[in-house]
Amino acid sequence: QVQLVESGGGFVQAGDSLRLSCAASGRTFSNYAMAWFRQAPGKEREFVAGFTWNHNTYYTRSVEARFIISGRNTENTVFLQMNSLKPEDTSVYYCACGRDVSQPRLRLRTSYNYWGQGTQVTVSS
Repeated sequence: QVQLVESGGGFVQAGDSLRLSCAASGRTFSNYAMAWFRQAPGKEREFVAGFTWNHNTYYTRSVEARFIISGRNTENTVFLQMNSLKPEDTSVYYCACGRDVSQPRLRLRTSYNYWGQGTQVTVSS
């Protein structure tokens, strides 16, 4: 049974940093893309950052230069270092894995087979 478990969320002040972690288990993920999405109340789940199955990395524009995704699908781990956090970053953050996902599909929720339960990030002004 595949499981993705996120951790590292919390309540911080604007300008602070957080590091999210995601541990995947239940199969090998060497051909899988891994990504972070987020969902704020009343909004759709949106792509934040991810890397393709062959480890090309992409970010949504609003987090470029502030967030860094790292980890390896071959090691079943993915991290999201979030710096200079803003109140608009407040969301539930989800880890996701999808088989053979390449760049054109990396930002699409429907590309992902497996999802974690989410971890709350709250940024206060």
